[in-house]
Amino acid sequence: MSRRQRKSELNSTIWFMPFWYIVGAVGLSAFTYYLDYVVDVSLYLPIGIGFSGQTLQVLLSALVGGVLTLSAFTLNSLLVALTTFSGQFSSKMLVNFVSDRATQHVLGIFNGSFIYVLLNFLYVTHGEEEYVVATPVLSILTAITAAVTFIYFINHTATWMQVHNISFNMNAKSKSVQASLEKELNPYHLEKEIEKESLPLDADGKIIKTSQSGYLQVADFSRLIKQANRDDIILRFDVRIGEFVIEGTPLLTYWEYGQTINPDRYLKSIEIGVKRTEIQDLEYGLIKLAEVAIKALGHNDPLTVTNTIHQIADLLKSIGQSRNFSPYLFDQKQELRIILNQKDFPYFLHKGFASIREFANQNSTVLTELLTMISLLSKTMDKEVHKDLWEFARQTILGFDNYSLYENDCLYILEQLSELSKNTGNQKDYLFLLEYMLQRVSSKSASKVLPPL
Repeated sequence: MSRRQRKSELNSTIWFMPFWYIVGAVGLSAFTYYLDYVVDVSLYLPIGIGFSGQTLQVLLSALVGGVLTLSAFTLNSLLVALTTFSGQFSSKMLVNFVSDRATQHVLGIFNGSFIYVLLNFLYVTHGEEEYVVATPVLSILTAITAAVTFIYFINHTATWMQVHNISFNMNAKSKSVQASLEKELNPYHLEKEIEKESLPLDADGKIIKTSQSGYLQVADFSRLIKQANRDDIILRFDVRIGEFVIEGTPLLTYWEYGQTINPDRYLKSIEIGVKRTEIQDLEYGLIKLAEVAIKALGHNDPLTVTNTIHQIADLLKSIGQSRNFSPYLFDQKQELRIILNQKDFPYFLHKGFASIREFANQNSTVLTELLTMISLLSKTMDKEVHKDLWEFARQTILGFDNYSLYENDCLYILEQLSELSKNTGNQKDYLFLLEYMLQRVSSKSASKVLPPL
């Protein structure tokens, strides 16, 4: 497992952060013991602040039970939240909630507080002459911190479960993945045209096959380029990041010039696992957002569907404006070393909106919102993708076959379609779609629906 993947896996587990809080609690407890039983700070403080041993033991017994009860309530709230996420939105949301930093810090505070008060309880004796200050003061402050944290966690869970926060956090996560991938690949991109005739794609290359089944999770491109430079080869990916492969599937094709290479050196730079991850997979983020919208369609939740469509549109804009679509990676000598198996913008547009369009089952409200976002994308993106946006909208309209529309629904759809046709320069094609849409409206109402040109 690569360092990057190991870090991602640790962040998605629920025990990593609490472990460090427990370590901190043990260290703080040792420091408390040092203050009370080695330095004896009670000699330097006013009388009345500390507790006798017997009284302190009763206090710590109550604090141990109280902190443990708060921890139980927190765990119960966490399970309720996870169940809600899994049933209402998507099972993939569990990883997002568990890996959230606030969630992990809250669990760490409760575990650390319990361990700290419990260890302090072990230090206390029944001696009448025992008089301590640091232990009760710090234990009470720890219990107060746990109580405040419990209130914060309830608020955090309720806030995190709100529709706009769920979709926004997923969008932000996908954008961070994209930014990280761009930062990794940008040093190996060059602003120059590559003539396909100069590439050895027609020549017979040698194939490196997978040794296991699973999802292609991570590729260490920097390490692959350096190794390809040493071996003087051109390497082509035959599968995409996030794609499922079975044992023996062609993974890489390479063309060598002279020396024979060791394929195992390249396989060590590629991670294949049992699940998809978002470390380098932009498509996975779109699929997760689309799944939330599809779940909301099943629960008759139009607000969630609309909000998710907005976040998908924002993510598509970010993907469409990225330089990451260049499939060619060069070494420091500006020699081509890696050819990626890269999908273009229409593929991501289809992955983001097509499944929602399908499960909407010709729901005019949802499809109107889809067309609205496509029209908005046409205003903010380069002209190179205008043809793809219009084609997707055209196919969406043609999907209203044998389906009757209300007059106002048809009018709203035509408004967005007209705006999109102006932005993309497809006014002539719009006239055909206009006639097609008017046929979906009853004959008495069709004359009232004016083409908004």
